[in-house]
Amino acid sequence: MDDRMPVSRAVDFGAAKLLPDVDRPHGWLLTVDGAPQSYVDLADPLHLEFEYARRLGHVLDTAGQGDAEPAAPLDVLHLGGGALTLPRYVAATRPGSRQRVVEADRALIGLVAEVLPLGPDRAVEIAAVDARDALALADDVSADVIVADVFGGSRVPAHLTSVEYARQAARVLRPTGRYAANVADGAPFAFLRSQVATLAAVFAHVCLIAEPGVLRGRRFGNAILVAGQQELPHAALARRAAADPFPARVADGAALERLVAGAEPVWDAAATPSPVPPSGAFSIS
Repeated sequence: MDDRMPVSRAVDFGAAKLLPDVDRPHGWLLTVDGAPQSYVDLADPLHLEFEYARRLGHVLDTAGQGDAEPAAPLDVLHLGGGALTLPRYVAATRPGSRQRVVEADRALIGLVAEVLPLGPDRAVEIAAVDARDALALADDVSADVIVADVFGGSRVPAHLTSVEYARQAARVLRPTGRYAANVADGAPFAFLRSQVATLAAVFAHVCLIAEPGVLRGRRFGNAILVAGQQELPHAALARRAAADPFPARVADGAALERLVAGAEPVWDAAATPSPVPPSGAFSIS
């Protein structure tokens, strides 16, 4: 018998709910102001329910190794914490990894720690601080992967969209490191195009992972941007994304250039948040 009960609480930046999944006895959904933020299965950290989380998982899986090499520990900086889905995933797939999570919402950190604790075997440092402030204080060349999954409500904050911000991320990454960001947009992709241009102004290599329907402008949705100073594992990412329950494709090279189509990089002075999602795009009843 499942005796778990929903938990609702006011947090620093909205109203949070933790909802037990009736189909998975250890699954929980986190929403903030009605928008899904994270999904966690406490018994199975390898289960990534949300497609965007699965794609970020592909980036983590292919970081610092070839397909045939064993999974080595990583130094990962997570910008945005939510219910700590990806830190749990890394702890399970890359034992010995050093992880730091920064989450601006102190009350949300407390709620997750209370209801969905990590457990003593998953050493993850968690700090209540703004993502860009934490990035500015991070040591040079200290991270193998930076995962940016920061939303104020359903929008990426403006100060995490600029060239100046991307330069800080590049400074913190090791030469072989990768930056991966979850963003959301719809046709005509003004925000997404500007974000690709912004990363391309700082990193030598950029690619994008998204469902074909999103890329064709049929609906508003998530896209994962991946950037690094060294060649990205396009083929490995493409294989993994194509095998997902909702297959995605990797856009790079000429396809990415066509998407960007002259978009300009964004600087702090002109930075804006990501667009407001259409009604019902990410909300739940």
